[in-house]
Amino acid sequence: MPDPPRELVRQLYRTPPDRFVAARDAAVAEARRAGDARTAREIARLRRPTVAAWLVNLLALERPELVADLGQLAESLRSAQRELRGAKLRELSAQRRAVVGALVGEVRKLAAGVEGAPSAAKLPLGEVEATLNAALSDTEVAEQVRSGRLLRAATYAGFGEVPRPQLRLVTGGGDEEIAEPPPRPRGADRSTLRAEQAERAARAERARRRRALEKELAKARTDQERAEAELTGATEAERDGATALDAIEAELAELERRRAVVEQDLSRAKLARRAAERTLTAARRRTGEVEAAVEALDAEEEDAGAGGGTAD
Repeated sequence: MPDPPRELVRQLYRTPPDRFVAARDAAVAEARRAGDARTAREIARLRRPTVAAWLVNLLALERPELVADLGQLAESLRSAQRELRGAKLRELSAQRRAVVGALVGEVRKLAAGVEGAPSAAKLPLGEVEATLNAALSDTEVAEQVRSGRLLRAATYAGFGEVPRPQLRLVTGGGDEEIAEPPPRPRGADRSTLRAEQAERAARAERARRRRALEKELAKARTDQERAEAELTGATEAERDGATALDAIEAELAELERRRAVVEQDLSRAKLARRAAERTLTAARRRTGEVEAAVEALDAEEEDAGAGGGTAD
């Protein structure tokens, strides 16, 4: 049965997990409307990844060349471990830490550019780092990472392949690698055998210490990522607060400017009112004077009329 269209699958696994189901169901409905029931069934079988797996898928889909570099580094590590090249292995281990750290940083940047992605403080970058380390050690995990369709984060108890010829893995009491001495050659010098046994024991002890340190380092990096995320969140909150304060201060400045303008208008209105009151007082006084003059003139006319009548 053919797989769903590759580009559609890539697009779905780029989608943040909380939107995956809705996007998948919409693709199923579209295939059904197109009359392609078989493709619709294949799309419906696609499963939603966890957030950590989605982040790893995003890296594989958007930056496949970086994931390819990770695969080459894994092969170099396996080769160095098979040949027991300690100096080369230490060099590659340091390179591994640097590469994984850079990839985790790239994941954070890619997630920041995706609409609807979780905030930086909620990204499970520790699980992403553990998955990338597992891909360096486990070829099956590496293949899932390259596919861009990982469904959940992966972990790896140790790092690298265990040299097989003289070591065995004990599963009953933990994952300690125990030296298994080779058959004793006839006539072998006892001091040489003791030296070889001591060297094997020292290698096993170094491997144990390396695993313990890598586990502690992974925890420290997880704590660091969490602290960085908290710092990022606090910085963003501080920046938002400063922006809000600037906006309020700008509003206050505008209100102060408007208050000054209104106060000036009020002062001018008061001056105009006082001038109008003075004008009104003068007008009233003039009106009274004119009214008095009119009354006096009326009285004179009445007196004059009265005197004229007596003379007749």
